[in-house]
Amino acid sequence: MFVPAFASRFASRFAPRRLRRSVLLCWSRASASQIFTDRKRSFPMVKPRLQTARVARLRSRLSPRDVAALTILQRVRLASGRQLQRLLVTDGSPAARTRRTQLMMTRLTELGLVTRFSRIIGGVRAGSSGFIYGLSGLGQAVLDTDGPLGGRRRRVWESKPYFQDHVLAVAELYVQLVERHRLGQGDLLAYDAEPAAWRHFTGKHNELVMVRPDAYVRVGRAALEHSSFIEVDMATETLPTIQKKCLRYVDYWRSGVEQQWRGVFPKVVWLVETVRRREQIAGVIQKFTTDTQALFDVGLLGDGPSLLGGAEQGTAA
Repeated sequence: MFVPAFASRFASRFAPRRLRRSVLLCWSRASASQIFTDRKRSFPMVKPRLQTARVARLRSRLSPRDVAALTILQRVRLASGRQLQRLLVTDGSPAARTRRTQLMMTRLTELGLVTRFSRIIGGVRAGSSGFIYGLSGLGQAVLDTDGPLGGRRRRVWESKPYFQDHVLAVAELYVQLVERHRLGQGDLLAYDAEPAAWRHFTGKHNELVMVRPDAYVRVGRAALEHSSFIEVDMATETLPTIQKKCLRYVDYWRSGVEQQWRGVFPKVVWLVETVRRREQIAGVIQKFTTDTQALFDVGLLGDGPSLLGGAEQGTAA
């Protein structure tokens, strides 16, 4: 660290020996602080992006199945090992499928492309199939995608169990729709998870209003297409909150934005875990006017895929 000459002479000639080090140290710290401040003003510190060479090297090491696993995690945010197995490893015996899925996800984890959560779904007996995985910031770079809503890339961090359960329930719906698509029980034409499924419109007072469904789904069956906004309910919100969400969808329907864009307003489908919860949400919807009641449907999570391909899905403009 540079110390001006007159400060050094002052410390050596006039100050006691015990004080000399203090004078020089204080001056050095002040000088360092000033230099850092000046440097910060002149040259803003920017966090460097991931090196292109490293990303390209990792990308060259991935198989098509590896890329498919990363793409799924980019779409649904979180998925269990069992869900990834059902989507990606469909041939061979159950034991062989589990082993191949475990090897693939362990490799992607060691490469830093995915993050494995400490929590296990289904307890110890679930084994590696119960691990929860999310896409890391490096994984997003390999896919050449940005973070949510075009934002910066972020790593996946540990979240609360109820949030994980909710995201996994939405991911399970996607897995079931893909499985039905493979069996010829409906064509999965589009699936957008949040935030890609979110919509915005101008409110009554010219304010920006958002509707935030968990997913937007479009399923083709025969000559018809059925579109839906999905709301997966885990019974963590009060009924007044559910009512406010429904009314926001009503306002969005009345704005005409979705109809102008797609020619049809999707059915808002609430998927719940229990019959009691289904009855509660249905009771909220029954308080609306007849024309707005037709915008909604309520069903059990297990019946979600068949409900989304129903004859009454998609309410015309």
